[in-house]
Amino acid sequence: MPSEIEKRKADHISLAAEGDVGFRRTTTLFECVRLVHEALPDLHADRIDTTLELFGKRLRAPIFIAAMTGGTEQAHSINRELASIAEERGYGFGLGSQRPMYVDPSKTPSFCVRDVAPSALVLGNIGMVQARSMCSDEVQKLADVVGADALCVHLNPAMEIIQPGGDRDFEEGEVTLARLVRDLSVPIVVKETGCGISARTARRLRAVGVRHVDVSGAGGTSWVAIETERASGKVRALGEALREWGIPTAASVAQVASVGMETVIATGGITSGLDIAKAIALGAHAAGIARPVLKALLSGGRKAAESFLESVEAELRAAMLLVGAKDLDALRKAPKVVVGELSAWIEHSS
Repeated sequence: MPSEIEKRKADHISLAAEGDVGFRRTTTLFECVRLVHEALPDLHADRIDTTLELFGKRLRAPIFIAAMTGGTEQAHSINRELASIAEERGYGFGLGSQRPMYVDPSKTPSFCVRDVAPSALVLGNIGMVQARSMCSDEVQKLADVVGADALCVHLNPAMEIIQPGGDRDFEEGEVTLARLVRDLSVPIVVKETGCGISARTARRLRAVGVRHVDVSGAGGTSWVAIETERASGKVRALGEALREWGIPTAASVAQVASVGMETVIATGGITSGLDIAKAIALGAHAAGIARPVLKALLSGGRKAAESFLESVEAELRAAMLLVGAKDLDALRKAPKVVVGELSAWIEHSS
């Protein structure tokens, strides 16, 4: 008999791949970023350098196959296939929440990908609420068992208050994060789950020692919408009211970058190489793609997922050439024009 966590994780995969769970009105606001064309780039297109060093690993491109799943047989298959692609293409790979393997160690194999991704940059994942109740050694073990190079600690209050049986107590977050930064041997990456991180929150994170953030902003998959689909009654109504809640990804990247974090990862509605180029121009160091890769894999298999990622990388390289950026540092400094709503978000970043 499947456990409640197994049922939830299976629902998440199905809804993420096939459900109407995107933001309906909210966008990432990357459409408000205009990269300035350089008609005289003085570069060779084939010599554009997209590599970067992150958490002790060298990536071929600033791309993560972002955290999605774990804890079921289907999740096991998905994780291994996507981790293998990340290994082959030189990307980072993020595991979904490792809570299932902490609750039930028999679920551990669904998170173990090192045999197919021995050298890839792998990010572990646990919720702040779960980590709060665990001793530091237990959290460290989660990272060690899967061979994680860094551990994401995710924040998801909007998702949890809609989730049937979800958490309601989000106290002691700063204390928990400070402890983990102090005690763990791997870097801590604080990430949201689709609602973004503000400059104010980033400053609080920095004050307790956090130096790495994954914004996971609004505009892509709405995890509030996913949990709304699983809810009923008054909770479902609350989910509908909060479906558009969050800071658009581009706005979150710009706000967090202004705080001076060592690493800023842009996830949340990233669907193209142009999105990644704009995110980096706003101050991100890398970007994560989740739902589009999952949909490609489930609809067309490995070849479809690889083809999608090839197009993403080709777009990124083209954008770099067309702004005259020989490498990612140059892209981060590339001229840009910010218009519309995004300009207001950046202006009011306190």
